[in-house]
Amino acid sequence: MKGVQDQFVRTDLNTLLTALYVKIDDYLGKPARVGRPPRLSDAELLTLAVAQVLLGVRSEARWLRFVPRHVPGAFPYLPGQSGYNKRLRAAVPLLKRLIRVLAADTDLWTDTTWIVDSTPVECARSRPTVQRSNLAGWAGYGYCASHSRFFWGLRLHLVCTPAGLPVTWALADPKIDERQVLMAVLDQDRGLLHERPGLLILADKGYVSRELDTYLTDHGVRLLRPSYRNRTPHPAQHLLKPVRQLIESVNATLKSQLDLELHGGRTFEGVTARIAQRLLALTAAIWHNRATGQPTTRSLIAYDH
Repeated sequence: MKGVQDQFVRTDLNTLLTALYVKIDDYLGKPARVGRPPRLSDAELLTLAVAQVLLGVRSEARWLRFVPRHVPGAFPYLPGQSGYNKRLRAAVPLLKRLIRVLAADTDLWTDTTWIVDSTPVECARSRPTVQRSNLAGWAGYGYCASHSRFFWGLRLHLVCTPAGLPVTWALADPKIDERQVLMAVLDQDRGLLHERPGLLILADKGYVSRELDTYLTDHGVRLLRPSYRNRTPHPAQHLLKPVRQLIESVNATLKSQLDLELHGGRTFEGVTARIAQRLLALTAAIWHNRATGQPTTRSLIAYDH
């Protein structure tokens, strides 16, 4: 019984947040800025942001009222809703770096198989909302196959391992070709491909392109995707079906447990911050589950209450 209790303690929300805060604080080190330090440190800000997502509190104002009552003393200082929102938007580069730092601190980071896919990030539905949105120029209309409807917003292009660990990601206009986004993302972070000789990327039919095939071949990467009916099936075609279910389950985790579709962002900076916040929460859960030897790598059950 004691072993079971110890295992439970290692996987509760407080333990995850404590480990995450220490990891971020160690990574950031002593602040280089001159002058008075902020009352809420960057490590506290990101830990607070992860806790908000894992507990499913979408409203920032409600979250800042929730914390003192349910986690008294955990955060000595809390800003107002406006200040918290501004700090999160300003911390987008840091959010992105921490996603990479946590991912690279797991044994999954060196996996030589990746899965790539994109999923809608709806930002508006009615025409008047679209016309007055601050996302004009960034967002656009696209089609959501899972809901069989058109949407207005962005698409999240996610590259992850089969276990669901985010490797790299991007937000783009839905009208931009998935293949072009993938090449742009890999161009921007060339070190990812150089670190993994013999890399295999699994994708769906949307990534059929001679240009993409040439690009990946030139970089020593193999791409496996479903074949069209008039083409000879790939010898490893049978591997795709279960793997496709994996990427769909990763998207389901982001949508159902981390409320990806209910992000609440109204500007490009705001949407980016909200999506990065959710990806950091997912990465942190996977990082902690691997560190504590949990049987289900992507499980969030221990952290959502």
